[in-house]
Amino acid sequence: MTSQAIAFTSTPLEDDARRINARGDHKIAPGDISIGVIIGRTSEFFDFFVYAIASVIVFPSLVFPYVDALTGTLYSFAIFAVAFITRPIGSLIFMAVDRRYGRGTKLTAALFLLGGSTASIAFMPGYATIGHYAAVVLVILRAAQGIALGGTWDGLASLLSLNAPQHQRGWYAMVPQLGAPLALLVASGLFAFFLLTLSRADFLDWGWRYPFFVAFAINVVALFARLRIVVTTEFERLFEQKDLQPSEVLPTIKAEGRNIVLGAFAPLASFALFHMVTVFPLSWVALYTDQPIERFLIIEMIGASVGLLAIVVSGFIADQIGRRSLLGWSAGGIAIFSVMAPLLLNGGDLGEVAFMILGFMLLGLAFGQSSGVVASNFATEARYTSSALTSDLAWLVGAGFAPLVALLLSVKFGLAASGIYLLSGAVATMVALYINKELAGRDR
Repeated sequence: MTSQAIAFTSTPLEDDARRINARGDHKIAPGDISIGVIIGRTSEFFDFFVYAIASVIVFPSLVFPYVDALTGTLYSFAIFAVAFITRPIGSLIFMAVDRRYGRGTKLTAALFLLGGSTASIAFMPGYATIGHYAAVVLVILRAAQGIALGGTWDGLASLLSLNAPQHQRGWYAMVPQLGAPLALLVASGLFAFFLLTLSRADFLDWGWRYPFFVAFAINVVALFARLRIVVTTEFERLFEQKDLQPSEVLPTIKAEGRNIVLGAFAPLASFALFHMVTVFPLSWVALYTDQPIERFLIIEMIGASVGLLAIVVSGFIADQIGRRSLLGWSAGGIAIFSVMAPLLLNGGDLGEVAFMILGFMLLGLAFGQSSGVVASNFATEARYTSSALTSDLAWLVGAGFAPLVALLLSVKFGLAASGIYLLSGAVATMVALYINKELAGRDR
């Protein structure tokens, strides 16, 4: 796509951002890109965590009060997975929008859909008002979230990697991942605040809705932060060179199918652990302990802080030993943790804290480099689309059904079964890295 074509399909919002950032000698530095990437990823993960927390402490009571708490949570987790199923559909839709109307138009539509569908959940009536239609509405809005997430793939992480110094690729690869713990800190803090200051009745009536309103505002901020980068001359230059141009999906899958699958399984250990230390333990504590939910949310905030530091450390380590090596060693650590995790989670107050700190420490090291091994493995002309499809597949396989499966296994076979599930993710990562020994080897 030429610069003329990009200008023709630009929206007024893109034009405004382009004029604001127009400089004759403008060249995007990694630090500039990092700001847009962190804000963008934080907004996406905030929507994710707000819904995830509500799926444990709100929706079972609001949408499924006619069944017991366990069954209601399982139903809620089943709807939770819907977004991961519809996310690839969103990628297909918004890639077509990208090719036809430009990256800025795609991002604007996707982020407004994401923020709008998330904010709409705040207005959702419960079973007491509309009966079973409450579940139908929740499914529709959750599906819309997934479709929108498919459109938020903007290529900025790849752009960051391409513009990073060769000896600091691991450092800059971890930057996009910082959004996850930052979002968890804010989401957990908001819910903990309302739980601590409101009665249970008021929280279930209206208090839980406020974090969903916040999501829309955060997405608007993220939109402008991303457009500030997307519409710059340097980004358009890379777009023209096909470093970040969306390619046709079917030919891309045909040419890069093996790398897409291996790229999706390579970070599976971190993606499985992602939900094992965020969503699943929250459900276990809510269902099988008497401790206040707000207390565990505060523990999650402590864990997220540890994870944030571990992600930063992962960038330093990856530049010393290579990203593939760090992923392999982290997968080994996660495999060991999978044996200890059930004992810690079921080990009282100190056990829960140890579970969260160790879990987030390992998560930070692994998750910090989970996206850094993808882009360098694809052909240049297929990098953008292949990376998006890899991300969609990885989240679907590694994370989408994790809370549901882990809770089902724990209920049926005991808490130790959740450790086996986590172990399977670690094994999948090590196998994928072994099969493709060149993964990230060309781009440390």
